[in-house]
Amino acid sequence: MRSLRESVPTSLPLVHYPVAQPRTAVAGAPFSGAAPVNPNPSRPAPRRRSEETAARARFGFLGKPGVGFVAIVLLFGGVGFAGLVQNGGYDQIVAHEGQPWDIVARAVGFDIAAVTITGQSRLSEKELLDACGVSSKNSLPFLDVNAVRDRLMTVPLVKSARVMKLYPNRLVVAIEERQPHALWQREGRVSVIAEDGVAIDELRDERYLGLPFVVGEGAQTRLPEFLQLLKALEDLAQRVKAGVLVAGRRWDIEMTNGVIVKLPEEDPGPAVDTLKRLQREARILDKDVMSLDLRAGDRAIVRLTEEAAAAREATLPHKTKKTGG
Repeated sequence: MRSLRESVPTSLPLVHYPVAQPRTAVAGAPFSGAAPVNPNPSRPAPRRRSEETAARARFGFLGKPGVGFVAIVLLFGGVGFAGLVQNGGYDQIVAHEGQPWDIVARAVGFDIAAVTITGQSRLSEKELLDACGVSSKNSLPFLDVNAVRDRLMTVPLVKSARVMKLYPNRLVVAIEERQPHALWQREGRVSVIAEDGVAIDELRDERYLGLPFVVGEGAQTRLPEFLQLLKALEDLAQRVKAGVLVAGRRWDIEMTNGVIVKLPEEDPGPAVDTLKRLQREARILDKDVMSLDLRAGDRAIVRLTEEAAAAREATLPHKTKKTGG
């Protein structure tokens, strides 16, 4: 038998396998891999460079010329403004010059240099300007036209209003006034009321004495009904002094000579026709009567004055009283 070494051909190359060197285990890190090492220690890591680039892009404006001066101005301006507010000076400036934004707007040419008012006949321009609440402290861009219109609508004589801005510095106010239609007396006070029953003014002079006159609680809301009665009275309407709403249900018509005509609560039209017929045939309103009650549809009840009642009593035959004997 031969040796195994001798039987193996010596021409085959010998292969040397590397032997793994022992590694030191680090606590908390995997055994098989180690942290990558920067091959060039003189150059910063890529991540650190990206962070510095982002910070430079974010705050790079601080290095521009003039930024520091602006920052100082803003700082001192903020401190001064805070002191002004705390000491009450800001409120005084607002009271005399208006809000800061209005001051700036006026400075660049957007003040309210002219206010054009149309549609007024009984209201003066001063009354309307006071109602608008517009002054030299306002500016056109920051003026709330809806608020101005709402303030105008609180004036009883104003029926409708429109407010428009015309840049750069003109305000247009167009109103429609309520027209006086009657006088209304309640609790001793006489007011001028419009067709819709809104009290638009107090009776101050003789300008409105020719208007129809209604009396009583709620009479102003039923003005159209009373005006319809006057229309139905035709020529007799000139002799009507006032319409008195009784208990909120029906009308009494007071004539200029003091005669009270009582109308029914429902459908007073036939009663008005009866009154016109009685006046045409019997001149009932020219006689010594105190009241004429037309609430009963089939008859009229007349109440005479005291003098007329006494005179009528005197003309009636008196019955003699029998005496016993």
